[in-house]
Amino acid sequence: MTSAIVRSGLRSALRGGPSTPRVSPASKRSFSASSHHDEAAEASKWEKITYLGIVACSSLAVFILSKGHAHHDEPPAYPYLHIRNKEFPWGPDGLFEVKHH
Repeated sequence: MTSAIVRSGLRSALRGGPSTPRVSPASKRSFSASSHHDEAAEASKWEKITYLGIVACSSLAVFILSKGHAHHDEPPAYPYLHIRNKEFPWGPDGLFEVKHH
């Protein structure tokens, strides 16, 4: 690496230019303060991706929930289920059971 610097210095001295080599703007080192535009573009990109994901998930949920679900037949009334020796104060059905009339 030092030989490259020496060669560059010798070339510029032979050409009659300044002793310090000039750095082109493309080869300048960019620090974190100079990448503000890149960060804004990246944040904008992810914001758009997020909104697209929200719309996709919401539309999928609406589609799935609008189809409903299949209702199954009632299980057979086995004699050993719901054995009650005494009536409840609120009637023959359970307190939170749906009463079918």
